[in-house]
Amino acid sequence: MNRANRAAGAAFVGTTIEWYDFYVYATAAALVFDDLFFPNASSPTVALMASFATYAVGFFARPLGGIVFGHFGDRVSRKSALVVTLLMMGTATFAVGLLPSYASIGALAPMLLVLLRFVQGLAVGGEWGGAVLMAVEHAPAHRKTFFGGFAQLGNPAGALLATGAFSLITLFGDDALYSWGWRAPFIVSAVLVFVGLFIRLRVEESPVFERTEKTATPIKEVFRLSWRSVLLGIGTLPVAIGGYYLLTTFLLAYATSAPVGESERLILSGLSFAAFVELVATLGVAWLGDRFGARKVVIVFLVLTAVLAVPQFAVLGSHNAVLIFLMLGLMRLATSGTYGPMAAILSEMFPPQVRYTGISLAYQGAGAVFGGLSPIVATALVGAAGGAAWPAVAMLVGMCVLSAICLAVAPRYRDPAVPAPATV
Repeated sequence: MNRANRAAGAAFVGTTIEWYDFYVYATAAALVFDDLFFPNASSPTVALMASFATYAVGFFARPLGGIVFGHFGDRVSRKSALVVTLLMMGTATFAVGLLPSYASIGALAPMLLVLLRFVQGLAVGGEWGGAVLMAVEHAPAHRKTFFGGFAQLGNPAGALLATGAFSLITLFGDDALYSWGWRAPFIVSAVLVFVGLFIRLRVEESPVFERTEKTATPIKEVFRLSWRSVLLGIGTLPVAIGGYYLLTTFLLAYATSAPVGESERLILSGLSFAAFVELVATLGVAWLGDRFGARKVVIVFLVLTAVLAVPQFAVLGSHNAVLIFLMLGLMRLATSGTYGPMAAILSEMFPPQVRYTGISLAYQGAGAVFGGLSPIVATALVGAAGGAAWPAVAMLVGMCVLSAICLAVAPRYRDPAVPAPATV
């Protein structure tokens, strides 16, 4: 196996584990954390918003993780940064699975939940940028979008594992889910972390990093020379990040709420199917990016996402499993086209000496703004609209417009040609 393939495989496995841990929390926040950790809220909507607020803490921690591990990854080692982030994420996720509820220890329970979510955010904030660069910087020049797609592939794989785990647990009924079932997906993550560490430790350092002259303060250089790239990078990602959580975490809570009345099992199964669609589609979309241009491909799929926004929410409440599965699958196909090529697109927006810091700030900044706030804002707006879904639809279409504009004007930096890596 050559270095490029090994780096791509490690990026896929590592990001799968990291995103599984992150999405397990998101799924639990939508299903059970409101009752387990916020039972004294004034209304079910307030309890759900409080649950989503703890979930949002992880997004607000992500830019800090991007700065800390971006500095380390640009100055010392891309590979070592990824080992540390994987250990942090695994430890925090396992600890959530052991956490007592509000009924056992009172207000200390949500406080500890917020702390562990913050650690998760730090870890994933440093993970994504390093995994992307290990895949893209090992890749031949003409296949960077495809190899970068392996890091993106970890997102749907992690989501499929997370929603699949909760789908299985719902088979045991609500009593099991609320008593012990919700803990199982968190505790199992410890096994996955050991597998990820074994694979990640066998990957060589990035060849681009090894030949790049290091800068003393990457964060200072990013804001001095590439601040426009950071802002435009954030602007390219509303759908790739925020749209995803709008169509998973918020959609799960909205569809299973009393006015809509879909079953948790149906929506979780539909989201698992959608994650499988994205898993299958991501590398194909990345291949199209190398073939026709990554930015053109993303814009086409942004248009498709906007077109599907109304029918996606319209089928909720129909209780028609076929229609719900169909729309969830089509929408995830569309959004995968806005996410899969982004690893290569963001990488080429920054020079290599500050690339880890730059892409981490852009990606995690977008995560804080669009990922962390989208479910909360959508919940508040839909509640104010009397349960009507049109505010969520308008949010998604607006995200598509912003993404397309920023993508069209984003800068581009090209590395010198790198010879194909030798086989080992």
